[in-house]
Amino acid sequence: MGVQREKVLFAGSVNPELAEQIADELGVSLGDVKLTKFANGEIYARFQESVRGKEVFLIQSVCSGNGMDVNDALMELLIMSDAAKRASAHNISAVVSHYGYARQDRKAASREPITAKLVTDLMEVAGIDNVITMDLHQDAIQGFFDIPVNHMTAMPLFAEYFRAKGFDPENLCVVSPDVGRAKAAKKFSTMLDCDIAIMHKDRPKHNQAEITALIGDVEGKVCLLNDDMIDTAGSLVAAAETLRKRGAAKIYACATHGLFSGPAYERIEGSCIEEVVVTNAVPVPVEHQTGKIKVLSVAPLFAKTIENVFANGSVSSLFE
Repeated sequence: MGVQREKVLFAGSVNPELAEQIADELGVSLGDVKLTKFANGEIYARFQESVRGKEVFLIQSVCSGNGMDVNDALMELLIMSDAAKRASAHNISAVVSHYGYARQDRKAASREPITAKLVTDLMEVAGIDNVITMDLHQDAIQGFFDIPVNHMTAMPLFAEYFRAKGFDPENLCVVSPDVGRAKAAKKFSTMLDCDIAIMHKDRPKHNQAEITALIGDVEGKVCLLNDDMIDTAGSLVAAAETLRKRGAAKIYACATHGLFSGPAYERIEGSCIEEVVVTNAVPVPVEHQTGKIKVLSVAPLFAKTIENVFANGSVSSLFE
């Protein structure tokens, strides 16, 4: 008779609320891990319970939040994994609700890094055996890994949310903010059985965007801007303004990862956008979950995925 496997969940410091929700969905308690910093800022991690022979799930958003910056978040995940590996965990799964450094997924100019690949290498060397993540900046990043990647999407969650608003599909239009997002926008428009429009944008420099073209008819329609992330909201607000000038009746936006850096909140509040819908894959401070910003929980989806991974079940079946 074989030894029965046991799963245990541990939360990183960035998004403990999401980790608690996932644990509640699974009917378990989060494991006890000590996470502190030395006086010089180096991160320390120690599991306060045995993980020998167990299936360990480390839940971390690689982004800023809860007093951590994106670099701290990444290092904490790597250090937790190293500690679990050295404590003889049977298998280590990184539940990375937001995969940081994914925007640099190719060399767009000479002498640039490919940080998305660098992070995959770091995670594998740290002992991570399996990755569960959501809405990567590019699907192709999965190919950077030599370990299994369970890539989820929040798109059905957004589709369900906007369907509940009762919009007429004839007067609805999903808008891709750039050509690279067109394929995802097409999937979203199919879910909602509505039209699609595609924008083209140039980036003169980081966190700046100029909309140079719009393909598709948006006049008199309710437009849904769909993206994987919102950072400073410069691109989003510029896209919304273009749609307004082209005669859009109302403009909504949705993105899996609401990073909301710098002037993002002020830009959104002062824009022509009716509502910005994001998920809690990235922590959004409670004081900003008002006005135009709406946060949906992805905890049930992560919980189902963890359960299926643990039981060697199908993850793709969750989205069929």
